[in-house]
Amino acid sequence: MANTYSQISIHSVFAVKGRHNYITIEWRDKLHKYISGIITGNGAKSLATGGWKDHVHIFFGMPVTSSISDFMIIIKASSSKWINEQKFIKEKFQWQSGYAAFSHSKSQRDKVINYIMTQEMHHRTKTFREEYLKMLADFEVEYEEKYLFEFYE
Repeated sequence: MANTYSQISIHSVFAVKGRHNYITIEWRDKLHKYISGIITGNGAKSLATGGWKDHVHIFFGMPVTSSISDFMIIIKASSSKWINEQKFIKEKFQWQSGYAAFSHSKSQRDKVINYIMTQEMHHRTKTFREEYLKMLADFEVEYEEKYLFEFYE
């Protein structure tokens, strides 16, 4: 889009349906690379992709030609289709409905990237529920408990 400029950095989090620990070390890196490719292929700048056994974090420069919700539909649908085609698990793979998305300034990029890339170490001491509720609190996001991800700790 001519004469349109932006710097919009989005950190999004989404979880495996049923919160199963499906995302194993054997294919986790392949998934993260594939999701980074989806991001880039849809006009955004992939800054970091990481996660743990039951959820994924992505950080990207948002294109001005897309809404966050449209972008997340593409990422989740494309990645779940790919996971099923690769037959990484025996059951049908699905993401839970919904996601969280938070904006960050450019000065926060390195901190967010480091946080996403160290998820394995981070989850040695903190559950996904604790992590997620802290993000919602830090960003002062109001929520209803019944609409949060399913948490099974």
